[in-house]
Amino acid sequence: MKFAVSSYSFNQYIKEGKLTYPECIKIAKDMGFDAIEFTDDVFKSAQNKVEYAKELKSIADDIGIEISNLAIGANLLNDGETEKIKEMLDVAKALGSPFLRHDITKEPQSSFEGYSNLLEKLASAVKEITEYAKAIGIKTMTENHGYFSQDSERVEALINKVASDNFGQLVDLGNFLCADEDPVTAVGRNARYAFYVHVKDFLVKSGNGIAPGERFFMTRGGNYLRGTVIGHGEVPVVNCLRALKRAGFDGYVAIEFEGMEDCIQAIRIGFDNLKRYVNIIEN
Repeated sequence: MKFAVSSYSFNQYIKEGKLTYPECIKIAKDMGFDAIEFTDDVFKSAQNKVEYAKELKSIADDIGIEISNLAIGANLLNDGETEKIKEMLDVAKALGSPFLRHDITKEPQSSFEGYSNLLEKLASAVKEITEYAKAIGIKTMTENHGYFSQDSERVEALINKVASDNFGQLVDLGNFLCADEDPVTAVGRNARYAFYVHVKDFLVKSGNGIAPGERFFMTRGGNYLRGTVIGHGEVPVVNCLRALKRAGFDGYVAIEFEGMEDCIQAIRIGFDNLKRYVNIIEN
């Protein structure tokens, strides 16, 4: 497996003005990562996204680190969304990224729009996107993300409906908890579709108790989660990695830290733990 880190993991320092995105590339290299991935936040203020992507690629090439993925938000129930994603695929191409992860949709507010009722429409949009991506040499992915398209069975249903060898899953080991799903069961179900992996950890508090306060957020079923250092929370990372290995996955495992600890320290500690975990399952 190859080790990557998401630019999202550095958000704490970026928001405080302590780091720029180009500096994140060098830090990722210095920490020993094989690759860095970017989110669409990186390009929000760019006047020309493609040209900025080329700049970032040049920096990464000079430093000697890969760019492994571009992860973007999306809502395929919105008009014009497929065209917006195609534009970001051009950005991913300029980055030299082999993958692009796009969201699927948020939960609709109107009646009779459950996931199964929307599946045909969503799959049609995904297929159009991934066919465009395939023509430019990029694989596309959904992630178990965003509450509505998050459960392992829903993600599996979408991938099977699209039925393209160019469309798979970014399996996030922690995100299944947002839909109150056991990560080991969920990863075991979805591992065969994995193109890419996010490793994150969460502290978990029961919704039966008193709300734990600041920085916790609520799951779909009313429990509480807070991001933390990999190995410090309750995500069974080793079991999940073992399920992926058993399914033949040997690609990028990317740290996505979203806790309140110091982000540089958290990434370093989490990376040390992740390397030990991968060594356990590979030896």
